[in-house]
Amino acid sequence: MRAVSANFLALLFLSAFASVFYVWSALESRLERHKRGFSVPGGGSFYPSLPVDLSTKTFRALLAVPGAQRPGGKLEAHNLSESSVGSRDYHVNGGKKGSPRREGPVKSGSPLKDGIYWSDWLEDLLPVGFTEDYARAWRERARAHRIVELVPGCGRISNQLATFADGTKACVRYGINADQVQGETLAYYLACLLGITNLPPLILSQLNTYGEQWASVRTRVEGLQWSDRAVVSLTEWVSNLTGVVTPAPLRQESSGLHPVLEELRNKTTAELLELMQWSDLIIFDYLTANFDRLVSNLFSLQWDSRVMERDTNNLLKTPRGDLVFIDNEAGLVHGFRVLNMWEKYHNTVLSSVCVFRRRTTQRVAELHRRRDSRRRLLELYRDSEPLSAELGFLSDEHASVLQDRIDRLHKHILHCKGKYSQL
Repeated sequence: MRAVSANFLALLFLSAFASVFYVWSALESRLERHKRGFSVPGGGSFYPSLPVDLSTKTFRALLAVPGAQRPGGKLEAHNLSESSVGSRDYHVNGGKKGSPRREGPVKSGSPLKDGIYWSDWLEDLLPVGFTEDYARAWRERARAHRIVELVPGCGRISNQLATFADGTKACVRYGINADQVQGETLAYYLACLLGITNLPPLILSQLNTYGEQWASVRTRVEGLQWSDRAVVSLTEWVSNLTGVVTPAPLRQESSGLHPVLEELRNKTTAELLELMQWSDLIIFDYLTANFDRLVSNLFSLQWDSRVMERDTNNLLKTPRGDLVFIDNEAGLVHGFRVLNMWEKYHNTVLSSVCVFRRRTTQRVAELHRRRDSRRRLLELYRDSEPLSAELGFLSDEHASVLQDRIDRLHKHILHCKGKYSQL
């Protein structure tokens, strides 16, 4: 009898142990699925695509990572898009009210005017990203506010995401060399000169951990081993942005973006508005010789045939589809220095586009006619930025390169006009 009782107790113990092991295995399996975002049989997925550890993600990668779902169904970007006092969504400037109808094929008339220009009705639908008045007001606030926090973010390791005392944020670019900060800054002011408003406003600041602006983050600055008195750039940080894939007309299998009505009429209004901004982007990147966007994708095609199907470097967009050009440090100074390596790719990208915004081409024509791009860029830079003398300006050689690229761009626009003006 004792033997039977002992065997029975042993059987109960084994059964209990097996049950605990089964439950634990199931929980472990569900936990692993939760971490990886796998679907659980009979149910949905747990936080799909949520990475286990976001601490090593860069600014660009973070913005593209799908976030946890809010109760209202809106995706929340982790780390960088958390709610904070003074944070804001992308600011749509200008007096245009309401959201235009952007879905469905074009029905409002021709998307083109005078052969190679985007039509007036499309121009009226495209909101201004960062107006001159808005940018000026932001620069004044940014220069006056204390920085209370610096955390990793905004691309390369040497950059930081700064929080001002009022809760707003900016990306701090501490260049490995002066070329990067200078290129970012001068590219911003060249965009202003061209009337391209897709770049967030920017200021320069000189590191001084005993000065009012940087004193609160002295320990962090010292830990980063940033040089005292170094000039850094601060660019407004914009929340709720996502990545941008190169549109079909600008991919390698396409013939390019040309004023062919049969092709453009099949696009939705939203697609046309994005293509308008791409035409500005290609002009901007050609003039600055920025190789770290579409040109680098073109270069990478030789070993990565699907690179155009992924997000484009240093290009993001708002929930309503307005493009934001970020991280322009490769332009102008460094871009001009390595121009021989990349020029054939710059020419290929430029030759793929023959549709433009009229306002942008007018600015280019004026800079070509007056041949004073160096003087006008320098004046705008000096008038807008108190630390311009500390950071410096383009060398005479690079200023000549810029004027030469303006002249070549103007010649290309005239070529397109002559080819398509009868359409």
